[in-house]
Amino acid sequence: MLYCTRVEDRVEKFYKSLGRKIKMMREENDMSQEELAKRINISRSALAQLEMGKRKVCANELRMLSEIFFTSTDIILDLARETQVILQKEEKHQKSNEPEIREIPIQNVAKFKEVLLYILNQVGSKENVGQTVIYKLLYFADFNFFEKYEEQLIGAIYQKNKYGPTPIEFKKIVDMMEEQKEIVKLPSKYAKYNQKKYLALRKPNLRKLMAHEIKLIDEVLDKYSDMNAKQLSEISHRDVPWLTTEDEEVIEYEKVFYRTPEFSVRDDSDDEHI
Repeated sequence: MLYCTRVEDRVEKFYKSLGRKIKMMREENDMSQEELAKRINISRSALAQLEMGKRKVCANELRMLSEIFFTSTDIILDLARETQVILQKEEKHQKSNEPEIREIPIQNVAKFKEVLLYILNQVGSKENVGQTVIYKLLYFADFNFFEKYEEQLIGAIYQKNKYGPTPIEFKKIVDMMEEQKEIVKLPSKYAKYNQKKYLALRKPNLRKLMAHEIKLIDEVLDKYSDMNAKQLSEISHRDVPWLTTEDEEVIEYEKVFYRTPEFSVRDDSDDEHI
């Protein structure tokens, strides 16, 4: 009897934890209970029960949640831990007992901010440019730059997710930029779906971006910024770095040197840059 009670307690604890995670992901994506319930074909009250841990989730609902939140079912069920990110601050270092945490150097955060602001100033007002499109624009800017110059532009960490490469430090940096009144997040819709859209509140500091960096970013924007999230996801899935990385793993920059002609930007005759 005691054993059965313990099992029931563990099951109850699991569903409460799952419910909290679903609620957290919904709120992070600025979705109401009514909207999420509609997208997974259940009633609002059923979703409320699910978020309170009082209702089980079926396999089909779990699959739809993973598609909506651009993550794996293992992460939703907490069977695989998400990579955590610390934005490095002065005199603050990563603890040795936190091996899952990746610390982002100060200079990378500063460059990330200016590149993001540059992208938003150039194409952020386009109706198709929401968060998922920005992910792909950052990915191609970063990986194209590394292939061409063998050095990092932003140096962001990209994870292989179902819908393409995802910069894992994006949320923390964007949250910081919102607090600092550098960008604003606006509710939006595109092709009948809710969209996370960001607009810049200041111009980028171009003194922090070199001429050849701006030129490459412009090339990426010219090529990809008119595409929607689905188109860009499908394109990124054909790129060797994404193809040769296991699901949920970090995509290694060095894989760009094995790209196919469709994606390669390497020009051996142009080795000089500013």
